[in-house]
Amino acid sequence: MSRQNVRPTLAKVAELAGVSVSTASLAFSGAGPITPETREKVLAAARELEYSGPNPLGRQLRSGRSGIVGVVIGDQLGRSFRDPVSTQVLHGLVSAIGEQGLGVLLVPGMPQGATAHAVGLAAEAGLPPAVDPLVEAAAMDVAVLVWGTLKDDPNLAALQRRGVPVVIGEGHEVTGVPVVSVDDRRGAAEAVRHLVELGHTRIAEITLPFGRDERSGPVDADRLAAAERTPTRNRLAGVRDVVEPVISWETPASLVEHGRDAATEILSEWAPAKDRPTAIIAHSDLLAAGAVIAARELGLRVPEDVSVAGFDGLDLPWLSPDVLTSVHQPLVEKGRALGLAVIALLAGEEPESVVLPVALVEGTTTGPVPDLT
Repeated sequence: MSRQNVRPTLAKVAELAGVSVSTASLAFSGAGPITPETREKVLAAARELEYSGPNPLGRQLRSGRSGIVGVVIGDQLGRSFRDPVSTQVLHGLVSAIGEQGLGVLLVPGMPQGATAHAVGLAAEAGLPPAVDPLVEAAAMDVAVLVWGTLKDDPNLAALQRRGVPVVIGEGHEVTGVPVVSVDDRRGAAEAVRHLVELGHTRIAEITLPFGRDERSGPVDADRLAAAERTPTRNRLAGVRDVVEPVISWETPASLVEHGRDAATEILSEWAPAKDRPTAIIAHSDLLAAGAVIAARELGLRVPEDVSVAGFDGLDLPWLSPDVLTSVHQPLVEKGRALGLAVIALLAGEEPESVVLPVALVEGTTTGPVPDLT
């Protein structure tokens, strides 16, 4: 029988190279005590036999690992990829774990086809929120909950039932689980303090989503106490460390159109002009950009008539000539920190939680309080 009709095996490669099967295996894995000369001898034998390497499924079965990291996005996938914050964090995460030869499985934070409103209604009715089937069954060595956890979080519960190690980004503290976050509260406070130093006292707030449900509207004390999402809670607290907003408007998602809608309501509802907010603090740059657009559409000048500050530090050239005053957070570095925590867990270590610093960078969208007397 010709060589072309015989499927090459690792054992045949080892035999041709004059080494043991275990040594040949080490040559392909890139790990273990093996000299460069021996590795090259094995690889040359593999090339001669047209052997492409060990069967990946067999390697997974022997090691008990899939080589896959499950990345659970806390939103609909399509909407997440419209947000540069999400894409930059994912870039840092994928870069870090990719250097270790690990793959990524992106998992929606809720079942495909389900709306956040429907999920919220189920929770209000006392029904357990559903999770995407991939959370329940897909092979993964570690799961990353990129945008944190909520109270009685169904994704976290499902992963813990399966015994899958978890890394959390921007979420509640969970015993034995590393959390990677940024100093949201201090950053929000710094942005509001900047507005106060410019003379603003009538400051409005546009917030990130509070929980599972998608809601748009003003926030009262009861609603404020019900905020679940950790970045939202921290930024709400940071604003109130400095001032009590004249109005706080909740949005269903961190997208430009939601910031525009909120700012349109905030700025057009106030009459006479002397009672209108003179500044807006938005919990994200996309919401802040929407507020700038709304102000323009209402015939208001930014920052002469109304100042706007955001949070994220995104490059938004399409907002030109305006450049947002914004709290810059290290998005790619946050993703890499999540990836490094994954790598540490796979190495049998217990990574510590990380809080990354933020910094306010002044742009063109904030200025002195206007004289409306």
